[in-house]
Amino acid sequence: MDGRNTTSTPQPPNTGNPPIRVLVVDDHGVVRRGMHSYLETMDDIDCIGEAADGQEALDQVAALDAAGHLPHVVMMDLVMPRMDGISAIAALKDRHPGVEAVAMTSFAEIERVHAALEAGAAGYLLKDASAEEVADAIRAAHRGEAHLDPRVAKRLTQSLHEPAAIDELTPREREVLGLVAKGLSNQKIARMLDISERTARTHVSSILSKLGLASRTQAALWAIGKGIAQLPQQPPASS
Repeated sequence: MDGRNTTSTPQPPNTGNPPIRVLVVDDHGVVRRGMHSYLETMDDIDCIGEAADGQEALDQVAALDAAGHLPHVVMMDLVMPRMDGISAIAALKDRHPGVEAVAMTSFAEIERVHAALEAGAAGYLLKDASAEEVADAIRAAHRGEAHLDPRVAKRLTQSLHEPAAIDELTPREREVLGLVAKGLSNQKIARMLDISERTARTHVSSILSKLGLASRTQAALWAIGKGIAQLPQQPPASS
């Protein structure tokens, strides 16, 4: 996180909801402290801890869970000693499926992106992301939505192997795919289509199976590549 525009970051409206509990994981103390300090300025985000590697992150999440303060989102560096971020994300999602993880790294290597998403990451940011982008990724993950750095999304879209044709999907599945591509969670899809959340989840699973994709993020990017939806516009930089 490069800290750009941190002094002019607009605060989100206070909705009265409890703040999003976040654990920051990075083997560089300066990065952890910088992100922690920034997140402390946000009314809707509460940084409840830090960890220096994947194993320490898992231990802290277990301890926080036992204390009744399970984090909502873990910001996970990918390159760390003892246990790397991808292994930690996979273990985190296995042990605490309700906790979301956002991967952060200095590299946009497609293999690393695929591995993080397949491990269960809800987002992928590069470490030169602005402070506002980090906060946006945390909020999106908490809502159950995918958030990718636009540069990563573009490269990932270009790298995807051609899956089955759109004709493999039913009309309802195409409709659901379009909403997935817009970043909507299963809950929001269910509300929009007047179906149960379980039915929405079943449709998403069927879409992934038919298209031969590993995650809803990959499905969203494939749909964007097919023109079913557009990548979100990058907001203009604050002056």
